[in-house]
Amino acid sequence: MKRIFILLLGISLAVVSCEFLEQVEETTGLSEEDIVKGLKTALEVGTDSSSTALAVLNAYYENPLLKIPLPEEAQNVQTQINMILDLAPSLSSYLNLDTHFENVVKSINRAAEESAKEAAPIFKSAITDLSIVQGLEILQGRVPTDSQGTKSGGFDSTAATQYLLLQTYSPLTDLYAPKIDNALNKDLGLGFSANQAWTTLRSTYNNAIATINGNFITRNALALTGYSLNELETESIGVFATEKALDGLFLKVGEEEIKIRRDPWKWISTTVGNILTKVFGYEE
Repeated sequence: MKRIFILLLGISLAVVSCEFLEQVEETTGLSEEDIVKGLKTALEVGTDSSSTALAVLNAYYENPLLKIPLPEEAQNVQTQINMILDLAPSLSSYLNLDTHFENVVKSINRAAEESAKEAAPIFKSAITDLSIVQGLEILQGRVPTDSQGTKSGGFDSTAATQYLLLQTYSPLTDLYAPKIDNALNKDLGLGFSANQAWTTLRSTYNNAIATINGNFITRNALALTGYSLNELETESIGVFATEKALDGLFLKVGEEEIKIRRDPWKWISTTVGNILTKVFGYEE
């Protein structure tokens, strides 16, 4: 019986039509509720796997798709500095800030990794609230937008992820904001926190501008480049870090969902199979 449920769970994640669902019900005697229960089980483990996978060293920082960059204001400053130094190398002693920029990037990514493990519980809550109708829509690659309808369009291989995005982004933001803020204040093995790195970059850069503008020679050298330097005004990177950490989290959940749909049996046999007894209450 347990093996039948494992197979059913695989079928349920690969199903694309109402007719097929009806065949499954007729063949196994299982209801739509049972089938959606299988989906919920897989989603719980999939989201837990995603948050766990991101809660390790360099999970964000060394993944080009997930790596959190500098805040836009700092990116603009970095680009501007590079253009100025190409034209006025004499200003390099004032604007040699590459290490400071990289310290900000690395420390923000460390904070995201530190906070990732906090996502699983709120995902579980959203999955638990998934209705039978919504679950069947997801199985068919459609994104439930609310209790009345579904997002139009073709088959969406990340329908479950899109549903979770719609249902959990706001509460996840509320959850992540204090967690990220806490992580941003921690030294996570770099010798400084992300907030310290940002404050150091901001003060060093702003002081450099004041020094350059206060000296006749350096001020003229800057003017000759045709560029000007504006101070970094943003004091807190908490909102930025939270948004980017969540972007990476949902990208990871989407990747996991696609893997499940492509090869559900492999995924179930190596991951979900271990918890089926606990979830469904079956004996060996």
